[in-house]
Amino acid sequence: MDWNTLWHGLGWPLCRLMFFISLGLLIGNLIEALNWTRAVARVAEPITRIAHLKDITGASFSMAFFSGVTANTMLAEAHEQGKLSDKELMISNLFNSLPTYFLHMPTLFFITVPFIGKAAAVYVGLTLCAAFLRTLFIIGLGRLALPPLEPGCVPCRLEEHASTDWNAALRKTWMRFKKRIRKITRITIPIFVAIFFLKRYGAFEALEGFLGAHVSIFSWLPAEALSIVVFHVAAEFTAGLATAGALLQGGSLGVREIVLALLLGNVLSSPMRALRHQFPYYAGIFRPKQALKLIAANQTLRVCSIIFVGVVYYFVG
Repeated sequence: MDWNTLWHGLGWPLCRLMFFISLGLLIGNLIEALNWTRAVARVAEPITRIAHLKDITGASFSMAFFSGVTANTMLAEAHEQGKLSDKELMISNLFNSLPTYFLHMPTLFFITVPFIGKAAAVYVGLTLCAAFLRTLFIIGLGRLALPPLEPGCVPCRLEEHASTDWNAALRKTWMRFKKRIRKITRITIPIFVAIFFLKRYGAFEALEGFLGAHVSIFSWLPAEALSIVVFHVAAEFTAGLATAGALLQGGSLGVREIVLALLLGNVLSSPMRALRHQFPYYAGIFRPKQALKLIAANQTLRVCSIIFVGVVYYFVG
């Protein structure tokens, strides 16, 4: 293997990838810091009326567009004060699934695009569709399970929180960027290099033969796609993306296989991700037993919605 092959097959694609990752991460963090998604929260009031949810739920829904911790704290305080029953707390927490997704969607999109290109739009679109389906389900559940209520004043609660100014947003963006880019770099570069050499020396062909003989449950995915799932579950989402990007740029997989592998990795990694990232801060807001119930309900609904859109995409995409 000569230097020309290394540069064109590994060096230049990796440099280009890291540049666009950095650019996308900066843009996504800036959108989050400026709270531009907050305007969407204005739809909360009519939706809460349809779902028979109280104004505190609508206010929490609105708050979740820019602070999940604050949104959950509002629900916990209302529950402790007797303003929300156990059933209302559960439904209200599930109701926040869509704004919580919107909060992180800019960063998700701008990180995935440099890795997997147009497949990012498909993947993010499907996960967004799953979030909308969860919200529709919760609206229907609330309308069936809860009695009608007098409408409250959700916009009144929104006025308590002003938008972040540009100077503060830029400082926040740079701090988040430095923290995230270090972590992404530590994961991306070693994986990209490893995938290049594994592919060049026939590791995936050997893995495909082994899986074909011993594993049937995931036989609908090629062996290369299963490596995305493994990295997604064993490490984290960025590791799965780095693997997917290397395989996509190398021509080993198409957009459809990449998207299905990422969706599968998303589903299989949900329990571990919930315990590592969600439980610590949930247990600090709600009682531990209550936190576990809320997380279990959230993850179950989330997994079911992703499986549904994944199955539809598998047969229709």
